[in-house]
Amino acid sequence: MSKKVAVVGAGASGLTAIKCCLDEGLEPVCFERANYISGLWHYTEEVEEGQSCVMKSTVINTSKEMMCYSDFPIPAEYPIFMPNKYVDKYFHLYADEFGLKKYINMNTEVHSIKPSDDYKESGKWEIVTSSKSDPKKKTHIFDGVLICTGHHADTNIPNFAGLDKFKGKVTHTHDYKDYHGYEDKNVLIVGIGNSGGDVATEISRIAAQTYISTRSGAWIWNRMSTRGKPLDMVISKRSLVALVQMFPWLLARIAANKLNKRLDHKKYSIQPKFNPMACHPTVNDELPNRIAEGHVKIKANVKEFTENGAIFEDGTAITDLDAVVLATGYIFGFPFLDKNVLEVKDNKVNLYKYMYPPDLDHNTLAVIGCFQPVGALMPITELQCRLATRVFLDKMKLPDSTTMWKDIENKRVQMAKRYKESKRHTIQVDYITMMDELAEMVGCKPSLKTMFLTDPKLAIKCVFGPCTPYQFRLQGPGKWKGAREAILTQWERTYKPLQTRPCGVPEEQSLGMLYVIIIALIAIIVYMIFQ
Repeated sequence: MSKKVAVVGAGASGLTAIKCCLDEGLEPVCFERANYISGLWHYTEEVEEGQSCVMKSTVINTSKEMMCYSDFPIPAEYPIFMPNKYVDKYFHLYADEFGLKKYINMNTEVHSIKPSDDYKESGKWEIVTSSKSDPKKKTHIFDGVLICTGHHADTNIPNFAGLDKFKGKVTHTHDYKDYHGYEDKNVLIVGIGNSGGDVATEISRIAAQTYISTRSGAWIWNRMSTRGKPLDMVISKRSLVALVQMFPWLLARIAANKLNKRLDHKKYSIQPKFNPMACHPTVNDELPNRIAEGHVKIKANVKEFTENGAIFEDGTAITDLDAVVLATGYIFGFPFLDKNVLEVKDNKVNLYKYMYPPDLDHNTLAVIGCFQPVGALMPITELQCRLATRVFLDKMKLPDSTTMWKDIENKRVQMAKRYKESKRHTIQVDYITMMDELAEMVGCKPSLKTMFLTDPKLAIKCVFGPCTPYQFRLQGPGKWKGAREAILTQWERTYKPLQTRPCGVPEEQSLGMLYVIIIALIAIIVYMIFQ
């Protein structure tokens, strides 16, 4: 009899959790509180309590080749950077391709998860649920649990002095859907992260005046690099990671120089005191233009609100505010999970590989997607699920509790050294580093040394090209026969949706010097990778 695994949530993490269970011969049972899949990427007109949702105009910040599941490329005709409706479509394609929907119980809420009465011996879990069609609570017993609820749920509302006295409209970005209701208003956005930047650029098109209040400033990144290449495909390379390991200061200096060449952050009053690698990137292609046009004005941190405005820490004030939008982030947690199993305090959580509570007697429960990646989330959650399902089946063993705690503490120390202190920077991970860590445990990390000897063309693509998810299907458990071809054709799929008119202009000849540079660098890079 196959083991039964509960999957909580049918969003980006939950869908791949179901598939990974099926791949390993496990029996998944998914509980989804909404009546749809895709999680926050399924846009709804109505605000749902405790359920995150994108804005109507939200476009994902990661390119399609970097964010897809590793054995299911996003259709070539889809945009490079997908609006939310395309992300939602992709999840449905994925679910249909692998027959995932029949394992999902919609409109079903999980009330509690705790160790079963015989947990010490069996490692099983007791889960209590109810559904909208049958509100009576039901108790289930599972061999394993994958918690895939994400970390964008409960709003973080800072205690601003006087906010309760402000007579205008106050909204958190969690509840913001579109610009309607802000026409010809004076609007203050508090926060300059990705949500704050997106709301500010949208509202500023129709508002009388839009302001952004920022405590520390931000570095503004573009989705696209030079020549219109997706930035994440340009910088997410193994060769670049190896160089940064050799010269840790290099990336921050290069990034600051590049970002300031495009936009002098100091002149635009947004430059922070920390370097670009010390905070989660704010990605916004339009904000610099909106500031230059005067539609958006940057303000200091809010000191206090008045009935009709706000006073800032630099002594300036706005006296005619109509609305405030709080882009102040979220507080994540797992209210349905027994506090003795896992507790979150101030957005800090102790999880080995951002998955496993380190003190459990049995590693039969894993949290999926409880991290903030510099890069795409979906491929990392997929690898977490590939690892978890193999652990469920005892195909691999996790280290002991002491080793887990050492890994947790080491990551916390490294994070504190790199990032500015913030509730936002408690679960940061780097895309390639995290993927390689998980893949090494699964047994699917690509052997580049062998690849250079047996398939040098593919090896060069893997080292000097973007580290797309397909690299983790080249070998080991879950090997996919289409992985090599997917890597060799990734740029063709990237540019396919742009080919809407024949230009009749010959392709530029690539510079032979590029190959000279590659040959000159390859020895250094390969040495760093394989030493």
